[in-house]
Amino acid sequence: MSAAGAVPEFPGAVGLSELTVYPWETADDLHGGSPHLHTTCSEAYVVVGGRGQLHTLTSAGYDEHPLAVGDVVWFTPGTIHRAVNVEDLKVVVVMQNSGLPEAGDAVMTFPPEHLRDAETYRRAASVLGPDGSPSPERARARRDLAVEGFTEILRRTREGDGTALAEFHAAAAAIVRPSTGRFRERWLAGAADVARRTGEQIDALERGDGSHLATGTVTRLERPDPTALGMCGFLAPYDAARTAARG
Repeated sequence: MSAAGAVPEFPGAVGLSELTVYPWETADDLHGGSPHLHTTCSEAYVVVGGRGQLHTLTSAGYDEHPLAVGDVVWFTPGTIHRAVNVEDLKVVVVMQNSGLPEAGDAVMTFPPEHLRDAETYRRAASVLGPDGSPSPERARARRDLAVEGFTEILRRTREGDGTALAEFHAAAAAIVRPSTGRFRERWLAGAADVARRTGEQIDALERGDGSHLATGTVTRLERPDPTALGMCGFLAPYDAARTAARG
């Protein structure tokens, strides 16, 4: 958002959301969200309430990370992660490349028959009910499907099958491939543009030119309502442009 009069993006053009992790029970006697990975974005959890765990699976293995108020944990693209709610877990999510997850950067760990192509995946990932509105029942069903697929990947990995995770990574890359044009547009208008302007400001300061300091602004966002059915829980995204438009 570099145009004159535009609302400044959050620092670094990252995304910021408040997340209340789903309390819904799972088939493996836990509670929480849908295991998934991001293909281009690192993500951070800042724990602001309750207790929980973050379960992760990477090429280095499986791990369980305790989450308590004040903890910060982050993970890079390719990390399968699962938010587990032990007691009223709430986190602030800081997401690299704001807008890319919404553009389809994330892929949930569905069983292979739902990962054949982008359209097959899209149908399984939809949270829309019969009336076309977001449905908690559909969100819970897709969570259960993702847990089912994750459980199988984890089982195979623990038994020494190194191809399980690689197969899912390959399927995820194929699913997002049709969306990479949108990914690039968002990145160029967001994080890449911010980095470019930082470079221009450093160049100006090197010349002794501090004129950009006169354009400083302050932006305030009110706490959004947690209405979105996210992959891990009830999501309240902070959106500077949308907030400004509402006035």
